[in-house]
Amino acid sequence: MERTQFNNAVEQFQSMVYRTALHALGNPQDADDAAQEVFFRLFREKKPFEGQEHLRRWLLRVTVNYCRDVLKSPWRKRRASLEEVPETPVFDRSEQACLYREVMALPEKYRTVLYLFYYEELTVREIGELLGLKQSAVTTRLSRARERLKEKLGEAWQNE
Repeated sequence: MERTQFNNAVEQFQSMVYRTALHALGNPQDADDAAQEVFFRLFREKKPFEGQEHLRRWLLRVTVNYCRDVLKSPWRKRRASLEEVPETPVFDRSEQACLYREVMALPEKYRTVLYLFYYEELTVREIGELLGLKQSAVTTRLSRARERLKEKLGEAWQNE
């Protein structure tokens, strides 16, 4: 990939890659490492991209796969955080903080589809292609994630 194309891609998609990694890994430092690795892989990529949407999907796919690998690694399972209080995002309203905590408490397979659907605005078909799942599996995961959130959040969910 040409340097100018690479620089443009970094400028355009850096925040998306970081947000996706942060969502999957739950830690700003790991998200920084993941974003760096994803863009390193982009820099080494030899195949040309068909357009911006193709590049966007490729970056999302590489980010999700990299984060899965990180979460499965034995190193991550054996390490302990040095900080007693983890960094959490600051929200304008307490409902946002509550929703964030509940979403982060969901299993990874539900968190990922929720994030891609609501924050990256991908369709069910696109999520299925990205994660290597059938559309019915993505729809089921979205439905189950919503149900779990509905159970946890109770009446607050129904009022929104």
